[in-house]
Amino acid sequence: ALVIIPYFFLGDAYVFQMWFQRALIFLVISCPCALVISIPLGYFGGIGAASHNGILFKGSNFLELLTKVDTVVMDKTGTLTKGVFEVQKIVTENFDKNLLVNLTAALESNSTHPIADAIVKYANITDNRFESSNVEEILGHGLKGEVNNYKILAGNTKLLDKFKIVYSEKLKEITETIVIIAINDKYAGYITIADTLKEDAKNAIAALHSIKRISKVVMLSGDKQLVVDKIAKQLGIDKAIGGLLPEDKINEVEKLKKEGRTIAFIGDGINDAPVITIADVGMAMGGLGSDAAIETADVVIQTDQPSRIATAIKISNSTTNIIWQNIILALGVKILVLILGAFGMATLWEAVIADVGVALLAILNAVRLQRMKWN
Repeated sequence: ALVIIPYFFLGDAYVFQMWFQRALIFLVISCPCALVISIPLGYFGGIGAASHNGILFKGSNFLELLTKVDTVVMDKTGTLTKGVFEVQKIVTENFDKNLLVNLTAALESNSTHPIADAIVKYANITDNRFESSNVEEILGHGLKGEVNNYKILAGNTKLLDKFKIVYSEKLKEITETIVIIAINDKYAGYITIADTLKEDAKNAIAALHSIKRISKVVMLSGDKQLVVDKIAKQLGIDKAIGGLLPEDKINEVEKLKKEGRTIAFIGDGINDAPVITIADVGMAMGGLGSDAAIETADVVIQTDQPSRIATAIKISNSTTNIIWQNIILALGVKILVLILGAFGMATLWEAVIADVGVALLAILNAVRLQRMKWN
């Protein structure tokens, strides 16, 4: 077009060689190298910076999605807490204490839940007479099974309600995490378990609140509401809901999505995998997390530090900013030099600078992501 169209306007003043040379210069300037190289390189830079900080993005599209997140929803155990439980107190009712602990531990040895591990570790069973059978894990409730000639239920109040076991209502007022035990269809006692917050949990919530776009931080947990409220108050979480089954967590996330919110969900357990799947961006703790949670997650935090959630969002924001800087730089310089080239005001030198020079500047700009400080 640049070679042929001027002929119809200039007539005898038209010089083919001049316009042909301008067209070649125009062609060099319009080469899309800067855009083609700098945009994916920006994403590579963001993924590299995240990896350097112990965060694994499973694709560049999740970097972009994370920039749109306005609500962060997270699990409690293993996400905000260490998930390393210790037995604190054992209370029995008309049942031998040692036998209660051994029977419960034999049943809990069939579970991989951190609470189950704590009870098994505490009991330290060496007597192989305690053998479990017909064990069934009821999600969000606890365990049901048999140990020797005893029928045992070990879990929360919902488990006892499900099997119509009578127990004291005072159990619902205990602010610690408890495992309630019923033996042969009768309430036998409970075990209190303590979990501690991760060192950076409070800083993690504060960092999320400091990001302008994040308007709400929510905690969902299967633990009872009293425990959840206590932790939410300590950390400054906007909303906390306890006593949830896995399907209840899904419903809560769906409610938030119906409000038009873009959700990032962070969890670690096998029960969290369905919620991680339906969230706009699913995140999992890579150290303590179950295989199911890690496989379904879009982003994996290898260090198990909740503060890395805010770091991941900041990296995604900076990556997007740098990509847009590169796009504006490349297009802006090219459009300007294209106009100059069309009117013969730009030579081949300017054309090369507008192509290769801008590409190099865009690459150097993308590399900046590797040098930025995120904490």
